[in-house]
Amino acid sequence: MAVHKIRWYVKAQLGVLLLPAGLCLFGEAVQRKTIQAWSALAASSSSTAALPGTALPGAGPWFWYGTLGLALVVAGVGLMIESGLLRGYPGTPRG
Repeated sequence: MAVHKIRWYVKAQLGVLLLPAGLCLFGEAVQRKTIQAWSALAASSSSTAALPGTALPGAGPWFWYGTLGLALVVAGVGLMIESGLLRGYPGTPRG
């Protein structure tokens, strides 16, 4: 019975940790995509002094950050649902 409770606790905590980590990675992907779009816009315009930060290097692999972020969000929600986090600790009476 103790193994069941430990397994429940690990699943619940892992889900609680994966959800915000995925949201952070997704936000990072949005920021990188925005910077990349601004850099492309500044490079194509005749007045490059209009946009701040045009000297930034490439924004990086924003697509993979977003994909990994969304996968972590789904995994976190799935683990929280699978662990029954909303029902509470296993074996406790409902009142």
